[in-house]
Amino acid sequence: MAYATVQDVEAGMVRTLSADEERVCATLLDQAACLIDAYNEDASADTKKIVSVRMTIRALGNDDTMEIPMGASQGSMSGLGYVQSWTMPSGSSVGQIYIDKSEKKMLGVGDKIGASNPLAILTGGNV
Repeated sequence: MAYATVQDVEAGMVRTLSADEERVCATLLDQAACLIDAYNEDASADTKKIVSVRMTIRALGNDDTMEIPMGASQGSMSGLGYVQSWTMPSGSSVGQIYIDKSEKKMLGVGDKIGASNPLAILTGGNV
């Protein structure tokens, strides 16, 4: 069950989606809903919609004239030698659907740092 519509995604873009992209967009919205629920099924409907739209726009790309891949930290082009080179940050997910750090915060899971003391079980928590 998607939390946003294809029209919601297109409203946040600077270009119009083709019929093929609309079909892909609907599938990505379903995938986004599954990922969002894995992080926080109890998040508000508005938050789920915003995060779904942002995730989907990132995966589809927002600009027809994009020559540099989304997420690239550096790039270079050349002329007649047909050279293109892009540097992608470690762990980047270009073209994939994922929840970024700010979206995790929106879902209420961004700043949680967990730690446990295995000896606490043996000592009743007094370690």
